[in-house]
Amino acid sequence: MQDNTSDTVRRGAADPSIGAALMARLDAFAAFSEEPGALTRLFLTPEHAAAAKQLSGWMAEAGMTVRTDALGTVIGRYEGTAPGMPALLLGSHIDTVRNAGKYDGNLGVLAALAAVQELNRRGERLPFAVEVLGFGDEEGVRFPVTLTSSRAVGGTLTPAMMEVADREGVTLSDALRAFGGDPGGIAGAARRDALGYVELHIEQGPVLEAENLPVGIVTAINGATRLTATVTGMAGHAGTVPMALRRDALAAAAEMVLAVEATALETPDLVATVGRIAAEPGAVNVIPSRAVFTIDARSSSDATRRAGLDAITGRLRAVAARRGLDLSLETGHEATATACAPGLIRQLESAVERCGFRPLRLASGAGHDAMAVAAAMPVGMLFVRCRGGISHHPAESITAEDAGTAVAVLLDFLRHFDPSNLAA
Repeated sequence: MQDNTSDTVRRGAADPSIGAALMARLDAFAAFSEEPGALTRLFLTPEHAAAAKQLSGWMAEAGMTVRTDALGTVIGRYEGTAPGMPALLLGSHIDTVRNAGKYDGNLGVLAALAAVQELNRRGERLPFAVEVLGFGDEEGVRFPVTLTSSRAVGGTLTPAMMEVADREGVTLSDALRAFGGDPGGIAGAARRDALGYVELHIEQGPVLEAENLPVGIVTAINGATRLTATVTGMAGHAGTVPMALRRDALAAAAEMVLAVEATALETPDLVATVGRIAAEPGAVNVIPSRAVFTIDARSSSDATRRAGLDAITGRLRAVAARRGLDLSLETGHEATATACAPGLIRQLESAVERCGFRPLRLASGAGHDAMAVAAAMPVGMLFVRCRGGISHHPAESITAEDAGTAVAVLLDFLRHFDPSNLAA
């Protein structure tokens, strides 16, 4: 491990010019969009291609050798003290949701690039290589799959996933070919040679702002289950059916929604949300015969999430039975929790402390590319404060000072990185 302890204070302090330059670059990067005045950059579109080309140019200027893998991930490599050394991977994604903010994903890629640029400016080489990855499909907006490019790096992407189509009927494999990628190169994109992967990302939540901290260390990415609940009762005239004789599906669904909330409030490390509800027949003077609503349950502990879901479904079935209604539950999505490597957590904590901040550990409620990469290597994450916890919206906001702090922490982490025993 390289010992730079003696100049930690000098190097740990954030350089205001780095934060300002990063913010300017993020502004320029946001111009690669299919919508004038708004940011929309979907996987394998011309806007994605243009952004990837610009990213490649910036990587080359920072002293990196640049390539694009078979799934469209832009990879810049900064060699260590000797050519061909094992690499630590940094990065995030450069695709966006529709009408997005500037920082989700893009900050992680360009902050990692800024850190390497600073190493190159100082002529510093580390006892390992650093690779910055710009993934292309974290959001899953264009195709009915997600994490495609990071799944390829993690070695879990399958050929069958390449045959899904977008709304225009264009298959992922055809779009990839048009982009210059290779659907047959899935196996070659997998990485089993890397030391680990560290992703810097806006928090997308309010915790760091509430704690008045610029950065935080992620312990795990929450596992998630999404259910669709269908409640079936009996329609009837709103004026003629007595209240005690009704089989009102919407009234039951309302009670069930509160039961979902109550269970999450009673269960530490569980969050649960009903984000959508609809009633039929939907007439003002008809008792609803059918109600459909969604449940999204998440936890950093799979055991907690499963136990919480058991409690939720038990309460929902009890409501249905008491009211004489039918209830069906369908699982539409399930992802297990991803634990960050303990060694990376500790080393990121130490970097935060050396930069003069209280280290705070927190879980990620949203999914990230790190979830897919974790199939192949240890992963870690560093969160950056964002105003109001707002994300996936043009109102996403970070400060230049926090951007500079994030780069400073990343630089300090790189300079002290020890690849031994990351998992323990």
